[in-house]
Amino acid sequence: MKLPAFKTLRVLCQNLPFEAPLAWSQLSHQKLRLLIALSGISFANILIFMQLGFRALFTEGATLIADNLRGDLFVLGPQTNYLGAGSFPRVQLYRVAAIEGVEAVFPVYVAYGRWSYSKKIKTWSGQVIAFNPSRPVFNLPEVNQQLWKLKLPNTVLVDRQSKPTDFGPVNQRFKSDGQFSALLNNRQVQVVGLFSLGSSFFRSDGNIILSETNYQALFGADALSKVSVGVVKLKPGANVAAIRAAIATEVPAVQAFDHAELVAKDLSFQEQNPAGSIFAFGAVMGFIVGVVVVYQVLYADVTDHLPEYATLKAMGYSDGALLIVIFQEALILGVLGFIPGFVTSLWMYEFLAGLTRLALVMRVDVAVTVFVLTLMMCTFSAAIASSKLRSADPADVFS
Repeated sequence: MKLPAFKTLRVLCQNLPFEAPLAWSQLSHQKLRLLIALSGISFANILIFMQLGFRALFTEGATLIADNLRGDLFVLGPQTNYLGAGSFPRVQLYRVAAIEGVEAVFPVYVAYGRWSYSKKIKTWSGQVIAFNPSRPVFNLPEVNQQLWKLKLPNTVLVDRQSKPTDFGPVNQRFKSDGQFSALLNNRQVQVVGLFSLGSSFFRSDGNIILSETNYQALFGADALSKVSVGVVKLKPGANVAAIRAAIATEVPAVQAFDHAELVAKDLSFQEQNPAGSIFAFGAVMGFIVGVVVVYQVLYADVTDHLPEYATLKAMGYSDGALLIVIFQEALILGVLGFIPGFVTSLWMYEFLAGLTRLALVMRVDVAVTVFVLTLMMCTFSAAIASSKLRSADPADVFS
């Protein structure tokens, strides 16, 4: 077998104590192969970013109402898996109000209504949230500043982040025309204001807020007899634990939660949804794609330079020293491939957020997770490809 070129050996030997330059020399020797490798890793990163981003959006969107409710305790029916999925008799909320230490209770109603602009065109599902405007229940300044408008008959506030494909360009229309008419459950209502909350990924196309009086007119005379969530305000200095125990004893037909528990309950239900598993599976597939790409690049690199590695072994370098080079090549590929994947994903997040009006943003925990997965992906590939290096026999070089 022909001896390796002197120039190649000199580069290998001079850089061996500093494996990072050697690893980079190996990778950059064939620039087309390096470009293909980085493209493959970037593609895998984008796939993982999108799947994890959708999964985060799916779970976060489910807690939008719970996140913005204000109160000391929150009462739900025993069969309620998430806000809007169940209810309990309003009379039970009155029993909670009678417990010592409770200052006031505020019923909140969550339902789904049919939204359209004409009886002749398609209707869309909108999440309807109703409460007494004299008793604010949300930490939403835009809503609280417009509560007086909801006291008028047939008036609603609409979420400006509702899906434009279904609710239309409500933001632009309100800016140009002021309040306008629409149909909710085939009844004409006046859109008298906007607010920002955000759409849920699977539950609704948009959000509509109205008074409980208008809610009753739209959903029937018995609509107020069933409460979705009761907001409980306690007296100053009240013992929260004691009041929760009293609710459990005196009103066993309901369950009481603090704010963190209310959000966790909605989040827990969404995480058990099969859609979450689908997004996780997509991320796993992206990981596998990345492993295959990096493995093929590293394996080809080791194969091409096998005579050089065998010569270095003959000169006394251990397998461990040469394996470090392979793993450093993998880490370099991971870091360089992550950068374009991250930048492209940022653009895709922004594009899809504008297109769908969903709160698809780059979260720090998602970015860190994808970066760690990328390094693991490349390291795993290096471990597989390094098996070829162990077969480099110095005797073959000089035979």
